[in-house]
Amino acid sequence: MNISDALDQYRDICGDVLKRYTAKLNKSFKTVFIETLLLYMVIPRKINFTRLGRYGTHCEQCFRQNFTKKFDWLSYNLLMADRIFDKLDRKAIAIDPSYISKSGKRTPWIGYFWSGCAGQVKRGLEIMGIGLIDIDKHDCMMLRAVQSADTVTLANRGATLNDWYLKVIEQYKEQLLPVSKYIVADAYFSKFSFTQGLHDLGFHLVSRLRDDSNLLYLYQGEKTGKKGRPKTFDGKIDVSNPDHSRMEKLDIYEEEGELYTLIAHSKALKRNIRLVIWITPKGAHKLYFSTDTEMSGKDVIQFYRTRFQVEFCFRDSKQFTGLCHSQARDINRLDFAFNASMTAVNAAKVMMKENGIPFSMDTLKNLMYNTYILKRFFELSGFKPNRKINAKLVKELIDIATYRAA
Repeated sequence: MNISDALDQYRDICGDVLKRYTAKLNKSFKTVFIETLLLYMVIPRKINFTRLGRYGTHCEQCFRQNFTKKFDWLSYNLLMADRIFDKLDRKAIAIDPSYISKSGKRTPWIGYFWSGCAGQVKRGLEIMGIGLIDIDKHDCMMLRAVQSADTVTLANRGATLNDWYLKVIEQYKEQLLPVSKYIVADAYFSKFSFTQGLHDLGFHLVSRLRDDSNLLYLYQGEKTGKKGRPKTFDGKIDVSNPDHSRMEKLDIYEEEGELYTLIAHSKALKRNIRLVIWITPKGAHKLYFSTDTEMSGKDVIQFYRTRFQVEFCFRDSKQFTGLCHSQARDINRLDFAFNASMTAVNAAKVMMKENGIPFSMDTLKNLMYNTYILKRFFELSGFKPNRKINAKLVKELIDIATYRAA
């Protein structure tokens, strides 16, 4: 990759995907949109409207106005994911709520939400992230972020937070189902109401159960021919001492313990599931499952392990592209800011993959910032430097504080 052309490459990636975007957009919005994604990768530290206006070629008010406009982020990011994900690879939809630090009394839907990093409930905002994970490439691209309603709003609507999550998935069902019928989520979502809601929408859930879940063997014997309901279950599964004769052993991750799979009945979920029991070398056990009983045990464990890639997307967005920085007090502006932050990380990932460079947001952020500042300096100075004569000098200036990206 020619590091002096990094800005143009990043802008071209965003522009090429936008050309494939079918919805009608006016020219001015397209220009501001591409510049916004570029600035999210360029601006160091806090990213808000003031700094967008300071670093960009448009004024602060222009960014404020454009952030109120509706945009189909999910369709746009699906098109971007097509650039690095193969259609034949195994894919799943990963969902995960993430806490966003925020203060103020007039911020819409501010309330108390669980923060995984802090390990406690904190005041702020929450977004539900929807990502596309590629199991074979072990990677994730964020598709959409939707802000969660606070408890007061949910109470007024007679709904729970799980109902809200299901409503979000239902809203994008037509776009997500053609991609994958599997939703991968952490153990919080392994509830009957949620799994049943996903089933009604046409999805299957891949997740983890509590270690003390009540699970039953399915009866595999012959029918007795007696009157009454046929025998369905054949005893409770003791996961600390399972009957290996009723299970199939998996030959993956053998260095990390033993894996067994079978079709079992979960009393909590009120359905038969494809169960995978992971027994660690220390004797502890973890329970993973899929509501699709025809899914292989190998797929269940690999799908769930790849789910964690969505956490890296949140991490990069928070550390490098200002996911928590927006100071807006409008739902539409907050929504645009959250999704622009994650889409900027997607574009960076595409850029690094297509150039065959190991993904590093820190390296690319420094490279983009140095290149942008140098380019802006020449533009505002009114001089047009001779690139042949100054090529070496320009390269040295761009490389300052940047690890070699090529």
